Amino acid sequence: MADLGPRARSPGAIPVPAGLTVLSGPSGVGKSTVVQAIRRDCPQVWLSVSVTTRQPRPGERHGREYYFVGEREFEEMAESGHLLEWARFAGNYYGTPREPVAERMEAGTPSLLEVDVVGARQVRLAVPDSLLVFLAPPSWEELVRRLTRRETEPAEVIEQRLEAARAELSAESEFDVTLVNTSVGDVCAQLVALMTAQPAD
Repeated sequence: MADLGPRARSPGAIPVPAGLTVLSGPSGVGKSTVVQAIRRDCPQVWLSVSVTTRQPRPGERHGREYYFVGEREFEEMAESGHLLEWARFAGNYYGTPREPVAERMEAGTPSLLEVDVVGARQVRLAVPDSLLVFLAPPSWEELVRRLTRRETEPAEVIEQRLEAARAELSAESEFDVTLVNTSVGDVCAQLVALMTAQPAD
């Protein structure tokens, strides 16, 4: 089992290929779309499935996009140390199960976590040699457009996401690499290249 406890990080060290890659960025930037494309086209990459207390959106399936659980079950997982990172956002909990990540790292499988900025900071503390990748929008206006065109969330939730996005964009300097999401295909190629130490096509 890989050790997911705190350990010293060599300043400026970016492991390539990365054993564990963390994809983060502001809400609405397209992280889920990138992950869906990698799930479809890149079987060599293992994608961590998060746990959440929010209700499934249309088309989402338990165990594929998320593990959907109740609040008490989630809190028990957090209290018992079974989550690598977790946070509460817009009234719901989100977290990453620790054991599957450790197993894939031990096996040497390129592994990808999609988390928010708070989660990325927690993973950096737990796994200091993880590669943190920030997914940035082409512009603030484009990010606002992407968030406001969603029809799955009420206006107050969208406003919360916009407010959080402003803070999340300011965290870009904390990450090892920034990829600008002008093309999902390009981002996927660049991300997989980072994870597997192969040149992007």
